[in-house]
Amino acid sequence: MVGGLNWTILGVHFKVLLKRVMSLGLGNGKNVVFQSFNKMVILGSILFSVIAIYSSYLYMFPAIQPVFRNDEVKNSSLVGNGMIGDSRERGNFLSSECNVFNGKWVSDESYPLYNASECPFAERGFNCLANGRKDNRYLRWRWKPKNCNLPRFDVNVVLEKLRGKRIVFVGDSLSRTQWESMICTLMTGIEDKRSVYEVNGNKITKQIRYLRVRFSSFDFTVEFYRSVFLVQLGSVPKHSPKRVTSTLKLDRLDDINNEWIDSDILVFNSGHWWTPSKLFNMGCYFQVAGKMKLGLSIKDAFKKALATWGSWVEKKIDANRTQIFFRTFEATHWSGSRQTCKVTNQPWSKPRGKDWSPFSDIIMDTVRRLSVPVKLLHVTPMGAFRSDGHVGTYSDTPSVPDCSHWCLPGVPDTWNEILFAFILSQN
Repeated sequence: MVGGLNWTILGVHFKVLLKRVMSLGLGNGKNVVFQSFNKMVILGSILFSVIAIYSSYLYMFPAIQPVFRNDEVKNSSLVGNGMIGDSRERGNFLSSECNVFNGKWVSDESYPLYNASECPFAERGFNCLANGRKDNRYLRWRWKPKNCNLPRFDVNVVLEKLRGKRIVFVGDSLSRTQWESMICTLMTGIEDKRSVYEVNGNKITKQIRYLRVRFSSFDFTVEFYRSVFLVQLGSVPKHSPKRVTSTLKLDRLDDINNEWIDSDILVFNSGHWWTPSKLFNMGCYFQVAGKMKLGLSIKDAFKKALATWGSWVEKKIDANRTQIFFRTFEATHWSGSRQTCKVTNQPWSKPRGKDWSPFSDIIMDTVRRLSVPVKLLHVTPMGAFRSDGHVGTYSDTPSVPDCSHWCLPGVPDTWNEILFAFILSQN
């Protein structure tokens, strides 16, 4: 196979040929000039052949990368050099052939990136090991894109890149999980852990609206705004049916949206609350321009809400300053209409239909239509395999199984590795 061409062997053959040429006797008299000329011809032919073979290899196989078995990953010096911030890895990561979200999970004993029990910003409910989970193989998986390499995480490079910046996450509890993951990952590079603190002294709760953690030694903040629908919750208009107890104003972005504007990195997510159980069953229906839209489906309402979000991004966000990201719908692993939650010991070998979501399609379609650059974090396919990574019954409320949220450390750390790679690739 050409991809496995051994350049060391080629070099050995070249040396042997060269030795043979140089060993030709020069003789005496008039033969000297003739034999010297023969040497030059032979040497030139060999050099031309080597250059031709090498040029043909580069032309036909420009994107071939070293392939490692799972047991080779940890010991490979090439992988060790692949840190976020390394220009060679960034070049590979940014190539047109690289779809970082198309790949597979490979075993890697260098993971996890942090210990949740040593991070004050990791919720106890997501710390599965602390909550009694015995197996730990779910911690040892790294995402490997199919046609390229995801740069390895280097906390010192990332901390320096984030110096003086403001990172903002907006969304639901899955967004808060990514926020917690980012803080815990970055704190591994901070010697004085007391220099990292929530600016208002607030504790993490499921309903808290706003959290802001400051890394004082690098002068940046990582913030979370809870906005599960992204649009405004509203009161009930007059003469509405009795079943309506609240509304979503699909044409109005959440009333805290001004807080998101002056950020350097802005990450959105939404989708998990757009279900009948969270909306219609709770008496919440849709409203547009002050009028009820009782017959509007959840998917169409989500499209309208994202159109409102997109319009806000185009009008309010300075894309020259702010890098904008939208994370697609995160795969869940419920069975039987959310009746059964079985956490496995190993990832699934096939996605089993979990690699697609109508909400992800709507998000991607909305982003493609925007006039400003928004980077998609299309995590739906990669999460589809990770039936082993959910909280399950290993939470602070074990009587309530959970196949939506992820253990920490775990899958959300990979979202942040990809996010860091994009951030560092800027400029």
